[in-house]
Amino acid sequence: MGRRRKKKLPEMPVAATIESLSHDGRGIARLDGKTTFIDNALPGEQVFFQYTYMRRKFDEGRAVEILEASPDRVEPPCAHALICGGCSLQHVAPASQIRRKEEVLAEQLAHFGGLQPESWLAPLTGPVTGYRGKARMGAKYIDARGETLVGFREKRNSFIADLHRCEVLIPEVGHRLDDLRALMDGLESRHRIPQIEVARGDDAVALVFRHLDPLPAADLAKLVAFCQDKGLQLYLQPGNESTVHRVWPEQGEERLYYRHAPHGPDTEGAELAFHPTDFTQVNAEINRRMVPLALDLLEVEAHHQVLDLFCGLGNFTIPAARRAARVVGVEGSDAMVERGYENARRNGLENLEFHAWDLSREPEGQPWARQAYHRVLLDPPRSGALEMVRLMPHFGADRLVYVSCNPATLARDAGELVARGYRLKAAGVMDMFPHTAHVESIAVFDRR
Repeated sequence: MGRRRKKKLPEMPVAATIESLSHDGRGIARLDGKTTFIDNALPGEQVFFQYTYMRRKFDEGRAVEILEASPDRVEPPCAHALICGGCSLQHVAPASQIRRKEEVLAEQLAHFGGLQPESWLAPLTGPVTGYRGKARMGAKYIDARGETLVGFREKRNSFIADLHRCEVLIPEVGHRLDDLRALMDGLESRHRIPQIEVARGDDAVALVFRHLDPLPAADLAKLVAFCQDKGLQLYLQPGNESTVHRVWPEQGEERLYYRHAPHGPDTEGAELAFHPTDFTQVNAEINRRMVPLALDLLEVEAHHQVLDLFCGLGNFTIPAARRAARVVGVEGSDAMVERGYENARRNGLENLEFHAWDLSREPEGQPWARQAYHRVLLDPPRSGALEMVRLMPHFGADRLVYVSCNPATLARDAGELVARGYRLKAAGVMDMFPHTAHVESIAVFDRR
């Protein structure tokens, strides 16, 4: 069979009335009975839009003229908001973004679990620009233009957007994209550096350059000089993640640090070290508020045994150990277990232990899984914690706190918890990713 021809798109903009907003932040219109998803459009607006894709079941487009604007519309803080795929909601007022995320969480809980919390928590909010301290940016030298593009992908395609400044990234990097582009333009290896990773600690910012071939001495010198001049740490990645190593400064420990905000004796002075490629929360300010909130909701007392699942490098584990009698952290990576113990020693804590285990599997024979706990905290990836929530009756905890980056899997897991004797006491959103459709949330469960 021959390949189906791509349908020709209308050249002229088309008028539409936006009825609602999709979970990924696009306006939804219906034209001739067919659903159309439209970027840069909000519910209630009248727009002219340009088709970008036409499919059998639905179409896609981008609003090019707003005829009647929603009261929720604002001027995006970033000049590249319409093209860059890093954000999808910059044209929405921050307060409206929060309301929409709360609606998404409520819809998912009702749809997947048939649930509604007994109470809603106030949203956790913070800065809406300059907040992103962890990111992977693409880099590509364009021969036809004689210049390098550095930044995030365009909306709904794999091309790197033509960015000169990013208002969401930390200013140390986001306001220096043109400097990074000029640096890359001058490298002999400019075709062979596809990625630049950003990681911020409280006292330093690191750039990790991934390179596919060994760097010439002249290129290495230019990278070092750039980072020296801008006050950045320089790491190189010649292979997989295990090859990442620091080049500048030459002396000292290959670690960045962040500190939890003071919140009584439990977080006062707590400091966590991490490697630039370790998983850490992208929004440092929200993390500083999230950790004490989670521990307050967990109601940890001095005699409690606490289980921290998907514990990472100890983001919740270390502060929890300052309140509890004993804390057990479990994470899928041996490297994170080592980092957890490193952070325990750094904070002078001995009442905790870390274990490595794939938490998508039954923990057969694992010593930590044969114990009982008073409290459990879960902070899983987007896939959720289905296998673990099914074990909650065995652990015997009276209260659970679930931190989620995916309301759909939180709702699914909440339904499982309710079926196993827990009730959804409270839930709310945390604005970890302003200007994006990502919904970070927190939920509290009590055993009935």
